[in-house]
Amino acid sequence: MKNFTISIHQTSNPKIIKFEANSFLTKYESFEYSNIDEAKNSPLAQQLFHLPFVKKVYVSGNFIAIERYDIVEWIDVQKEVGEQIENYLNEGGVVILNQEKKNPVTVYAESTPNPAVQKFVANKKLVAQTFEFTSIEEAKLSPFATALFQFPFVKAVFIDKNYVSITKYDIVEWESITLELREFVKSFVEDGKEIVLAIAAETLKKTTTQLDTSYESLDDTSKEIINILEEHIKPAVASDGGNILFESYDSATKTVKVILQGACSGCPSSTFTLKSGIEAMLKEMLAGRVEIVEAING
Repeated sequence: MKNFTISIHQTSNPKIIKFEANSFLTKYESFEYSNIDEAKNSPLAQQLFHLPFVKKVYVSGNFIAIERYDIVEWIDVQKEVGEQIENYLNEGGVVILNQEKKNPVTVYAESTPNPAVQKFVANKKLVAQTFEFTSIEEAKLSPFATALFQFPFVKAVFIDKNYVSITKYDIVEWESITLELREFVKSFVEDGKEIVLAIAAETLKKTTTQLDTSYESLDDTSKEIINILEEHIKPAVASDGGNILFESYDSATKTVKVILQGACSGCPSSTFTLKSGIEAMLKEMLAGRVEIVEAING
């Protein structure tokens, strides 16, 4: 039996608090309940609704979020609620009923600006954070990526929210392997197999706490750069099956280094995109502080 521990995290909404577990609680699905009757398929949520201040319960991935009524403040009850959830899980309590049922999954393939990369999009959430693996050795934390590397033409795997971007070697053309890969991804997700191990985020320093700690340790300009990338750049490159991560900022040389992942990595058009888009935007929005943007392929 798993040994669950619960950590408590504030959210941007003071009425909602998140209770994060050290292991997944649901299989790639999210649930929202507004009352005890709606929560018939969640014994845990039903138990939480017996607390008079619980207004809504959200269950997703490795966390439970609870919205409270105004009759209490979270600071007064959050510790007891966290302990209640932790005890319930460690006593073998059921989070969601009938999770073993096979749910229909659809997967479609999309081309990307990088001719070596194709994007396979599912109608189910795959991961909470982005993960990139460039070899089968790196992929040990992901059963899904490990399985994909069994195909001799798979060079790299990038997983984000509801899609996977696959980089191929030049030994084959997409026309001959797209259908096979699409069916493989569909079957893997439909069978409810584990995409990444529960320890993957913590091992790769991708948990919310680790990311927040890393962010807070940066200088103000670096924080501004990250916020600009998150708001203006990442949504656009994600639609093309890629990702851009902040690596470093040198105030002396006014140089920003970013890491290109997924379809962005090794893409023939990425240099142009970098110069005409990201560099121009950062130079304009952070005038006098940024002059050069350098890219590193992930």
